[in-house]
Amino acid sequence: MFKFLKGVVGGSGTGPKDLPYNIGEPYPAAWGSWTHHRGTSKEDGSSVSIFSLSVSSSQDGHLAAGRNGVKRLRTVRHPNILSFLHSTEAEISDGSTMKQTIYIVTEPVMPLSEKIKELNLTGTQRDEYFAWGLHQISKAVSFLNNDCKLVHGNVCLASVVVTPTLDWKLHAFDVLSEFDGNSEASNSAMLQYEWLIGSQYKPMELVKSDWGSIRKSPPWAIDSWGLGCLIYELFSGMKLSKTEELRNTSFIPKSLLPDYQRLLSSTPSRRLNPLKLIDNSEYFHNKLVETIQFMEILNLKDSVEKDSFFRKLPNLAEQLPRQIVLKKLLPLLSSALEFGSAAAPALNALLKMGSWLSTEEFNIKVLPTIVKLFASNDRAIRVALLQHIDQFGESLSSQIVDEQVFPHVANGFADTSAFLRELTLKSMLVLAPKLSQRTISGSLLKYLSKLQVDEEPAIRTNTTILLGNIASYLNDATRKRVLINAFTVRALRDTFSPARAAGIMALSATISYYDMTEISTRILPNIVVLTSDPDGDVRTKAFQAIDQFLFIAKQHHEKLITGDTNETAGAGVPSIAGNASLLGWAMSSLTLKGKASEHGSLASANATTTPDLTISNPSSDTASSAVNISDQPRPSSPTSTDGGWGEADSGLLQEDHDSDKEGWDDIEPLEEQKLPSLASIQAAQQRPVVPQKSQNTSLSQPKTAATRVSKAADEDDLWGPVAVPAPRTVPHTVNVQPAAPKEADGLWGSIAVAPPKTTSRPLKTKASAALDDSDPWAAIAAPPPTTKARPLSLGRGRGTKPASARLGAQRIDRNSSGS
Repeated sequence: MFKFLKGVVGGSGTGPKDLPYNIGEPYPAAWGSWTHHRGTSKEDGSSVSIFSLSVSSSQDGHLAAGRNGVKRLRTVRHPNILSFLHSTEAEISDGSTMKQTIYIVTEPVMPLSEKIKELNLTGTQRDEYFAWGLHQISKAVSFLNNDCKLVHGNVCLASVVVTPTLDWKLHAFDVLSEFDGNSEASNSAMLQYEWLIGSQYKPMELVKSDWGSIRKSPPWAIDSWGLGCLIYELFSGMKLSKTEELRNTSFIPKSLLPDYQRLLSSTPSRRLNPLKLIDNSEYFHNKLVETIQFMEILNLKDSVEKDSFFRKLPNLAEQLPRQIVLKKLLPLLSSALEFGSAAAPALNALLKMGSWLSTEEFNIKVLPTIVKLFASNDRAIRVALLQHIDQFGESLSSQIVDEQVFPHVANGFADTSAFLRELTLKSMLVLAPKLSQRTISGSLLKYLSKLQVDEEPAIRTNTTILLGNIASYLNDATRKRVLINAFTVRALRDTFSPARAAGIMALSATISYYDMTEISTRILPNIVVLTSDPDGDVRTKAFQAIDQFLFIAKQHHEKLITGDTNETAGAGVPSIAGNASLLGWAMSSLTLKGKASEHGSLASANATTTPDLTISNPSSDTASSAVNISDQPRPSSPTSTDGGWGEADSGLLQEDHDSDKEGWDDIEPLEEQKLPSLASIQAAQQRPVVPQKSQNTSLSQPKTAATRVSKAADEDDLWGPVAVPAPRTVPHTVNVQPAAPKEADGLWGSIAVAPPKTTSRPLKTKASAALDDSDPWAAIAAPPPTTKARPLSLGRGRGTKPASARLGAQRIDRNSSGS
């Protein structure tokens, strides 16, 4: 029998040397004859609790009861029952005697009495925490009595321990026995080790050893009495010394008093079932219990309930006991977010709770969860992380940012949501200082290059400001290659006035990185242009920046005269008002509603204050502004094939869109370019028709003016890809008077940007096939096509059938037939 029980105890060795745990200092209190030690695992150093029971003789009843406790603890599993890890039994030498010792290793716990002293809760917070603890112990007792038909026998303050997450757990299973209610006539002891129970904790029937009455009572009768004893010891703060003390109810909360009296009923059959105590007691309906219960069954809640709960949780957490929030709710919340059962608003509560921790605890308990969340595919989670990155960004190490965080954050640069692109851009203000030079040069700058031609004006503006802020983290070669091109070629030529203002301010803020040659040849010429900008704030900042850069130029000049070659760019330069707050500018807010192509005007920058530049609602349809950009070309999309700032020449930027003329299309209005073409068409329709003499007429002598007009108006001209553009000012050999042209426009039209596709108006010249020597523009006109392919008027490869002219063709046929 002894060998069997020893095997059940599970000794993997014959002494503590074989125990894979280190035994530490004991706690001052423990249940019965057991000693409760702190301990750690030899394998990984994790904390555990080690209970030991030593007896001098193998015939000692405590040894048999202890073995019973080990067996029961191994086989009974419940969330509110102490978790078993390991056990062994050994003979330990104590001086001249040998002692038989049982070791039980469990999860790390602390005696409840010690934890209460440590927390030192008072008032409502104490009552809420006691309610939560009693709720857990009642569930454990109900599980034993109602589900397992077992009797614990000694529920009291000493039989309850507390985990690091402040959960209460039931242990001390030495007396635990099956409830034998079928043998009502038997007078044999149902609890084999009932002699271990203190007399003050025994109900009257157990004191009298009335086993017949006990068997007739419900299974929970003895343990309900024990719950009453536990409640008394909790609220009185004293250990129960005799049964009569239970009549003193002055310590018991009024909402709990009726249930307390029913638990201690003198009639066993009338004692309250622990299950009903959980369900019906008013005392358990408080904020703490309801909050923890909601978190524990979070997977069963729908999305609406989760969203509502997590939005209220930050304010609710302030009203709950701080230690319970940090040790119980915070781990539950971290787990829920990590495994995807919590909604995005839960991140706000997590960060608020984390702000109550020390830096070391935050890095251990909160930061690992946040790092894992960056890999989430939930856009709401990603938005929440970026919105609050300033709260935890400083705690992230450079290695974690470079290897684990940035690769996931970078996906937001190309996201279809403008709001997410904006948040991703702003997050770089916190993350960029922690990135390696390889990541900055090889990845980050490529994303910023595309964002500077984003379709959203506010994103383009904030990209410029971000570059100004992170310039100090770039190496010298990268700064030379990127900054001037980004600020002058793109920002100063942006169609959005705050973006141009941002470019000026960024140049001024990074003035120390430019040498005199760059200032005089690449920066000042681009800023001077903006002194005539339509926007007043841009003009103001342009003049301020010019003064600033000219101050450097004068200093350079004076040093050259005096022979002093030691110069520091930007030293002693007066700063522009607003540059000191460049960081705040990038992180401020612009109410930009709608895309650049969807609204007629955008907010103009204030002349004395820094403009706000973030997007609040990109999907809206309205915005307020003094700068009209509805007729301006739309910038390149983020998917542009632009190679980046490094490939841009010092003065020109290659754009992918033909519509972007960088402001040159303002030289001549579009309407004036179209009028000559319309006049030429009308003149062609009204001029008389000259009959064709032969099919072999030279190409240099056009058959009809109408044919020439048709060719120019044809959108599908097959000669376009191979032919040289048609001459703008070549005179025609038609013996008719053209429609009255605008003489001034006719001459300047040949050198205007974006010439019309149709042939320019004929000049008043003599009818001749050759160029007139008196024509001042003949020398710069494009030569006529030299290809040997058949002209379009002879048909597009369809025999000798002449192609019908699109304009005036029917008039030609009628006149020919009439003649």
